[in-house]
Amino acid sequence: MLCRICKSKGRRTKAVIYIRHHKLALCKDHFIEWFEKQTAKAIKEFKMFKKEEKILVAVSGGKDSLSLWYALHRLGYETYGFHVSLGIEGWEYSKKSLETCKKFSERIGRPLIVFNMREEFGYSIEEIAKGSGRKDICSVCGTFKRYLMNKMCKERGFNVVATGHNLDDESALLLSNTIRWEIGYLGRQHPVLPESNGFARKVKPFAFFTEKEIVSYAILNKIEYLETGCPNAKEATSVLYKRALAMLEHEMPGTKLRFYKEFLKKARPLFEKELKERLELNECQICGMPSTAPICLVCRTLERLKEEC
Repeated sequence: MLCRICKSKGRRTKAVIYIRHHKLALCKDHFIEWFEKQTAKAIKEFKMFKKEEKILVAVSGGKDSLSLWYALHRLGYETYGFHVSLGIEGWEYSKKSLETCKKFSERIGRPLIVFNMREEFGYSIEEIAKGSGRKDICSVCGTFKRYLMNKMCKERGFNVVATGHNLDDESALLLSNTIRWEIGYLGRQHPVLPESNGFARKVKPFAFFTEKEIVSYAILNKIEYLETGCPNAKEATSVLYKRALAMLEHEMPGTKLRFYKEFLKKARPLFEKELKERLELNECQICGMPSTAPICLVCRTLERLKEEC
């Protein structure tokens, strides 16, 4: 199969990727160019951030987050990596993740900010999840990561934090929330969550890329990423929704992209109007971060762990 763009210019260059839902075959150079243009388009269309803003990029060591950091760096944004070392011992996952992020930071010559959960809090994420009484470790991990990203933005003067969530993540989340009719979550699901009430702006520039497209971008740019996922992720319910959508995508290419785009265009505004409950936020009495209770969930969890020790 030949690259469509090269072919249109009279050149017979072999394609390295075929994107089924776009019916688009591209060579290495044109795929990278297309990928970065699509990233820039999403940033502009959803007004994610401006050139003069400092971008905090949440990096785990995986293909999505490192590819995002690389693409934003190539597009000329002032980026800073932020890695949360969770203290996960299985497969020495946390150690390898941190080493991968540090190596990549050195490659592109951009700073990496590291928060070591065990050193700062005294517990690993697995110990925190166990002590919290909540069974879903991924949910606990997500709560702490969001807290730390917002805290880092507040303390270091960042206006926006970018995450590597992709189309597979967003469509699976949308399916999950639709099946349960989680009105609040459906009303808030969007590539951009604006800053408000002490919360930093959160953006997802890769929300319209599939995992296949992102891993292709990573490989073609020789980005070394951690190929083994978090050992706790196998317990996440999102895996089931991703599997269901993958079956539909195989039979009907473009299903995930249509599902997500049409939701943003037609359904989300309706759910947004249904958000009648407006939560009153206060400053946490311990850490000063936004909270619906006198003491935020993160501080309550840590206080509970200290009492049990």
